[in-house]
Order: sequence, then structure tokens, then C-alpha cells
Amino acid sequence: MRDQFPNVNEIQLNQSANVVHTRKNTIPSRLTYLVLSICFFGIMAEGYDLGIYGAVLPKLLENQQWGLTASEAGAIGSYALIGMLIGAIAVGTITDLIGRKWTFIWCLGLFSATMALSAIATSAMMFGIFRFIGGVGLGGIIPTASALTIEYSPKHRRSLNYAIMFSGYAIGTVIAALLSLVLIEEFGWRVMFWIGALPILAIPFIIKYLPESVSFLVTHNRVKEAEDLCKRYQINLIEENIVNEESEKRSNKSILYGLKTLFSKKFAVTTLLFWVTYIMSFYLVYGLNTWLPQIMRQLGHSLNSSLSFLLTLNLTAAIGVVIGGAIADKWGSKVIVAISYFLGALGMWLVTVSNSEFIAYLCIGIAGIGSIASTQLLHAYLTKYFPPTVRATALGWGLGVGRIGAITGPILIGLFISMGFDELFSFYTFVIAGFIASIATSLVSNRHINEVI
Repeated sequence: MRDQFPNVNEIQLNQSANVVHTRKNTIPSRLTYLVLSICFFGIMAEGYDLGIYGAVLPKLLENQQWGLTASEAGAIGSYALIGMLIGAIAVGTITDLIGRKWTFIWCLGLFSATMALSAIATSAMMFGIFRFIGGVGLGGIIPTASALTIEYSPKHRRSLNYAIMFSGYAIGTVIAALLSLVLIEEFGWRVMFWIGALPILAIPFIIKYLPESVSFLVTHNRVKEAEDLCKRYQINLIEENIVNEESEKRSNKSILYGLKTLFSKKFAVTTLLFWVTYIMSFYLVYGLNTWLPQIMRQLGHSLNSSLSFLLTLNLTAAIGVVIGGAIADKWGSKVIVAISYFLGALGMWLVTVSNSEFIAYLCIGIAGIGSIASTQLLHAYLTKYFPPTVRATALGWGLGVGRIGAITGPILIGLFISMGFDELFSFYTFVIAGFIASIATSLVSNRHINEVI
């Protein structure tokens, strides 16, 4: 192995453990920033795509030609999330076999193209089909961007860099809310989807500059490509604990290797706790992003004011995830994630008992930290928890199972509204979900964690 990497410094092979280690953990800063920027861009585009539906929903409900009811609108809101369920499970597993770079590129291209198709949809059914197809691409972005960001970040900055990368989701939703405030009334809702198609223009740049995962290349015996990549970017690192030869032989033979690891005696309970947290977390995120503006309109706020609540939700999340990521690098991800979910549940409960608009904005801001920001920090926690050999598989399945909550949120709240429930009733379901997520995270054991975090 050492002879095959003559220009990769300080690499040694531990023969007894069959694991590659490094004494010098060096990744050029410019490479870290390059990968971080591209992954941030992909996640931001995804955040815009998913956030835009909640922003345009009030206008869609006013569209007499389509004649949508609240329950039908909730179902359409779930179509993209059903696609994400398929994409996260399928692409998240496959990316451990075929590589991160091209998975990222194809997924970005797919959901950008379907944004343009959604803009020209002539019926609610056509619109929903395009949203579903785009969701498959959306589901593959998170596992690939997560794996690349973690691998190309220095160990002591992984939580912070991951948080910065994932703050792109909230920023994308913030952009969607801001543009909606300015454009929808004058140009209609379709222009928002045309804007969402623009990321496809960045694909040639990404093809040229985004590096493949070194760990993927080495574990799939593409040693010459890994060597060339290390030379090109002056990498003095093959990721620590990158190759367990016996495990990798099994993973190459069977796509089920990752699932067997997740449900091994070592990880089974932890896997289930992560899945419970993801279900509750996604119920919060997608329920709020889909219905918050409409709920606030029903409570007497104007369209612009209602969109301002959506803006507040995601703006505080963008700030909270960066601060939380920095703290997590020092105190540990588990503690920060559990506390954040608890604060989010508390904030959503306060919305139901306060009549002050100022307090409502403050509580929605706290809810943004305790739902969207917490979920993004949860991704970092899970990604670092499991070994590199199943990292993308673990995250892909966590995200895929979490789509149960994502799909349920928009549908249930749409049903509640259609059935005439009090507008604040939805917030009680958010409070329960937040508390469950906090408890499940607290029960995760760090006994077998992949690294100290």
C-alpha cells in the first residue's frame, strides 16, 4: 500500500488491524474551502427547493383553476418528500458503492430540471409528479454532501464545517422567503420555480473542481485515481481508519453490508434511536416550512407578514446551526442536539399561550433553532458516529426513515385545517415531536462512537 502512494506523506500500515492510519492529518485549507463551498451550494439549492412550497402555498390555495383544498395541498407538499424517501434510501446506499461526486452532480441536475418543469405545470397532478421526481434527486444530495464535507474537513473542525455546510438549507429557505416577499405579488408563484432551476448552470464548474472521496477510491481498489487526486490537491492524508480490509471486501460484494452493520449488536439500539429522532425532527421541519405561512394567515396576519414568520424560522436556524456546530466541537454533539430539540419544543408551546406578536416572532425563532438547526446538527452527529465504511449508508437510511415524519407533517396539518381544528392545534403536535426527539437523542450511547465528539 505504501509503495502505491509514493507522494502521500506520513502514511503507515498497521498490519495487525488491517487499517490505514496517518501520523500527519493534513488537508490543504483551500481544498477544504472548495469542497465546503460546493456542498454548501448544493444544500442551499435543496433548501430553496423545499422551502419554496410553503412560500407559494397560500397562492396555490387561491388558484381557482386548480381548486386545491388544504388536505390536497398537504398531500402535494408530501410528494417531494416521498421522492426524497426513495432517493435518500437508494442513493444514500448506492453512493457508498459508486462514489460521492457523480451522485451529487446527478442529483443536483435532476431536482434543478424538475423545478423548471414545475414552473410550467398546467395542473396540480402534473405539478405533483414533477415535485415527486425532483424529490428523488433531493434525497441524494444530503448523504453525498455530508460524506464529502466530513472527509475533507480537519478533525477538530468537522462539526463546525458540517454546520456551516448545512446552514445552506436554512439560507436557501431564507432566500425563498425573501424573494417571495418581493416577487410573488407582482410576478406570480411560477417565477419562484424558474429561479430554483438556476443551480443546474453550476454543474460544469462542479464537474471540473469537486474531488471524489479519497476513501471511496481506496476502498474500491482505484488506487491510481486516489494517488492522482492526492497529487493534484497536495493531500497528505488518507482518512484516518479508512480501510478495514475484511469489512470492505464484504461491502463490495453486497449492498446489504451497511444495513447489517447498522443492525449489528453493536449499533442496533443506536440506529433505532437515531431513526426515531429523525422521524420526529422531520415532522417538525417540514410541517413548519409547509404550513407556517398559511397558519399565520388564518390567525389574521397578511401574506407578507406570514412570510416574515417563515423568514424568521429559517434565519434563526441558519445562525443557530453555525453557533451550535462550534459549541458541539467543544461540548459534544449529543448534548447540544438534545438541548436544542428541548428548546424548540418549549418555543412552540409558548406560541400557543402568548398573544404578543413580538413574543410570537421570538418563539418562532427559537422553534427554528430547535427544529431546523437541531436537525442539521443531528446529521453531523450521526455522520461522525458511524465508521467511514457505512457513513453514507447510515445517513441515507436515517434520512430515508425520517421522511415518514416529513411526509406525515404536511398531510396531517392539512387534514387538521380541513377538519376545522383550531389553528394552534398544530403547534401542540410540534411540541410533542420536539420532546420525543430530545429524549431519543439523550438515550443514544457514545460507547461505540466512531470518534470522540
